[in-house]
Amino acid sequence: MPVMDDANTSGANPAASAAPTSPPVAAKRPSSVTHHGITVADDYAWLRDPGYPEVTDPDVLAHLAAENAWFEARMQPHRGAVDTLFTEMRARIKEADQSVPQKDGDWLYWIEFEEGAEYKKWWRKPVVGGPDELLLDEVALAAGKDYFRLGAISVSHDGTLLAYSIDDDGSERFDVRIKVLATGEHLPDTIEGTLSSLIWVAGDRGLVYSLANEQWRTDNARLHWLGQPNDTDVELYHEDDEGFRVSAGLSANEKWLVIGTGDHETSEVRLIPADDPLATPLLVRERQVGVEYDVDERDGVLFIHANDGHENFRLATAPIDNPGEWTSLIEGTDQFYLTGFDLFRDFYVVEGRLAGLDRLEVRYYDDPARIEAIEFPEDSYSAGFGNNPEWAMDSLRVGYESMVSPSSTFDYHVGERRLELLKVQEIPSGYDRELYTTERLEITARDGTAIPVSVMYRRDRGAADALHLYGYGAYGMAIEPGFSTTRLSLVDRGFAYAIAHIRGGDDLGRAWYKAGKLERRTNTFNDFVDVAKGLVEQGYTVPGRISISGGSAGGELMGAVINSDPELWGAVVAHVPFVDVLATMLDPDLPLTPGEWPEWGNPIEDQAAFELIRSYSPYDQVRAQAYPPLLVTAGLNDPRVTYWEPAKWVARLRELKTDGNELLLKTNMGAGHGGKSGRFQSLEETAEEFAFILWQLGVAV
Repeated sequence: MPVMDDANTSGANPAASAAPTSPPVAAKRPSSVTHHGITVADDYAWLRDPGYPEVTDPDVLAHLAAENAWFEARMQPHRGAVDTLFTEMRARIKEADQSVPQKDGDWLYWIEFEEGAEYKKWWRKPVVGGPDELLLDEVALAAGKDYFRLGAISVSHDGTLLAYSIDDDGSERFDVRIKVLATGEHLPDTIEGTLSSLIWVAGDRGLVYSLANEQWRTDNARLHWLGQPNDTDVELYHEDDEGFRVSAGLSANEKWLVIGTGDHETSEVRLIPADDPLATPLLVRERQVGVEYDVDERDGVLFIHANDGHENFRLATAPIDNPGEWTSLIEGTDQFYLTGFDLFRDFYVVEGRLAGLDRLEVRYYDDPARIEAIEFPEDSYSAGFGNNPEWAMDSLRVGYESMVSPSSTFDYHVGERRLELLKVQEIPSGYDRELYTTERLEITARDGTAIPVSVMYRRDRGAADALHLYGYGAYGMAIEPGFSTTRLSLVDRGFAYAIAHIRGGDDLGRAWYKAGKLERRTNTFNDFVDVAKGLVEQGYTVPGRISISGGSAGGELMGAVINSDPELWGAVVAHVPFVDVLATMLDPDLPLTPGEWPEWGNPIEDQAAFELIRSYSPYDQVRAQAYPPLLVTAGLNDPRVTYWEPAKWVARLRELKTDGNELLLKTNMGAGHGGKSGRFQSLEETAEEFAFILWQLGVAV
């Protein structure tokens, strides 16, 4: 049992009574660290189990159990609302469903969900006709497990073997197995503790993978020869910079093994013949701080996507015998953010964003001036190329959706410049697109920057009703204005649903990302607050009628804005929130820390970074004031945001907040960063989140 304050001992132990009557109060155990002559106290540091990643400390486990018991006790009267929301959310999902088959060589591949199944099955059949063949049954693999996640899956080039990896506790350390497809039997080869894709090389005799080291970092690319013991595996590349991560893939023509290494701002690529993986690697260009690039190859010419000349990237070429001499094929511009490219035999494609909206283009090797953009009908949408596995393709799989248009799958016939609709997401309980509308707004932030906002609501919505605002704003990750069936459970109850495309993401290009990181990190938080205030000014809602949510770095956003502007929010949900930013960035032994310094700054070496991070780190800035109602989630096995960050944050909030509003912490004791893994299990957690929001805002379920 944990050491508790006298204020509450009975509520700390869920076994002491059927339902606790007051929240657990974590013991205060004085602790502190000193950097740059500044001492930072932390009375809740004990919530970090010293044996992590194993969590066995009885005080820690008892406290988390007490928080879970309090969560259950407070949510119990609202279980009917959770059930109602879950039922309607599930009714919008076509339970027996499958993807559109895609040709790859001699086979057509697809995935399929059966009625009631939490997990999917992977299928194929011969292109020329023949019976369906079950490649992998996730349902069977997940049987009896509280958590299951498929990591990588890869069919050998000759179609006879399937390599796959699974994680059954949320720790994101995956174990690899190899299945003989003709018999269903497994080879004796197993590889434990991977964190990578699985790449077949050397005529399917070898498999390239990466191990996660003790700090959950992939600092290697390794080659396993089938049938050989793992201790004979060859390390093809080892990365010495603890902040870099290694990845591997194949070139589009499958001639080259591509090994990349990098962090959030610098990268380096090596090429090795896929049929001779022990050959000397070809270094494309030595790493240069701030330069990111990725590479593919066609007919002896390298295509390089790089930000060396413009922050929005260019596409360059180089002869393979002189790989460091890059000549621009597509120049970088302020207007078009070139996010990626793919090569095919007869043409290539580029993806990017123009004014924040997705743009897909087909281009031609023999005619650089010929540019064919794929046109879409709405003013705000999300679109991208899907799985296009073959080298010689004449049609391309494309995905499309918007906040009011369900996900659609197309084939784009390149020669005809024609989109063919293959499938539209089916909503069994019904969906009338004409009941809803979506808008793309711009709201001016306090420094004069126009912040894009995507909004969806019902046309019959009343004025100044409730509004849900979502944001992320980190790592250059754009939040697309896509479709969500769960979102309808708020929108159909009068909510407007808004996505704030704040700085820190790359929604408007690389400069947008840079304007929300390092010394400009607080722009992200200010943008979110200013968007909320702007939506109030435009009549979408009123202060106190805004619910907000975010996860991971978006959870950091939640923590920052409830510290700065608590009166704006009527309900807050922070999923696996990265809230103990300073302590985490001060600990180089944690899994992600060294690789995160380019994003947040290194407070160990840089006093200015230390002081800046401390000034916004949500845990460090909790103070005596009223806070809005708050639901927080955590995962005991989460290697990205460790469980003690949300646990410590909630403990400090309980100590200092001056209000009587709800503060709930739910820790998934058998899961990691993404919460529960099954499609309906995860839906239940969304139903809990929405029930909490509706409860706090007084909206009937």
